Amino acid sequence: MQLLIFIAVYPLLFLISRLPFPLLYALSDGVSLLNYRVLKYRIKVIRKNIELAFPEKNAQEVEDIIRAYYTHMSDVFLEMIKSMGMGEKAMRKRFIPKNIEALTQFFDQKRGAIIMCGHYSSWEWMMSLGYHMKAPGYGIYTPLENSYFDRLVRRIRKKHNAYLISRYEVKRTLEQHYTNQVYGVYGFASDQSPRPRPKTYWRTFLGVPVPVFTGAEDLAKKYNLGIVFADIQRVKRGYYEVDFSVLTDDPKATAPREITDTFTDWLEAQIHTDPNQYLWSHNRFKHRHKASQELLNSSNS
Repeated sequence: MQLLIFIAVYPLLFLISRLPFPLLYALSDGVSLLNYRVLKYRIKVIRKNIELAFPEKNAQEVEDIIRAYYTHMSDVFLEMIKSMGMGEKAMRKRFIPKNIEALTQFFDQKRGAIIMCGHYSSWEWMMSLGYHMKAPGYGIYTPLENSYFDRLVRRIRKKHNAYLISRYEVKRTLEQHYTNQVYGVYGFASDQSPRPRPKTYWRTFLGVPVPVFTGAEDLAKKYNLGIVFADIQRVKRGYYEVDFSVLTDDPKATAPREITDTFTDWLEAQIHTDPNQYLWSHNRFKHRHKASQELLNSSNS
């Protein structure tokens, strides 16, 4: 069944990947309108997330963000497909790192680095960083259930000098790299919503109590990896820049959860700059009612 689904869908993906950008964004406008007006894709989750994050905004302001978000979501999805048909020249033109030396400085020290980012702006095109540095780049991801599409995604990333590591293999892979003195860049989208456990770290995010992933911080401390925050911004439709800021070059010297808190604070500031570019369709706040009473009280104060 997986193969049949892949065979049925792949020709459409191939055709989309070969569309000129003006036609791609015309298609995106149509997909956005379909999702917003007809299918109402995850509309309840999107509206609830925005209302929780921005309680001060009125109904019209919330609706404006929702409408703009659907366009952004469609753009990111179709740009991901478009990357199948993009070469190095096109990708370099449309996704520009402003200060790659924030990353490469760690290679000179014979160390690897972690990029921490949120699902904001064009996180998908971050895979093209391999064009701008000699060290290998790795994205941490959750493997797709359909093995054929999973291999396709891996192939696309490899085409643009990027590699994927399953989130289930991160610890083992980093241990191997550390032992073999492989100095790479590891991209963590650290704003997911982990399932709460007894030792889960909780804090507020956009004013809402949430469980938080701390894996990037823990691995950086264990393997002495520098940590850099990626501030991705859309310059105009189809063109992005990423500005890197060193979060810490000495992770072992930081206080417990200082790295995670700083990342979350910086991501919040990024979202407030332009909320239209954040991934509101992810049910980020689904565990908020499971937070401690103290944290719930602080979020309501």
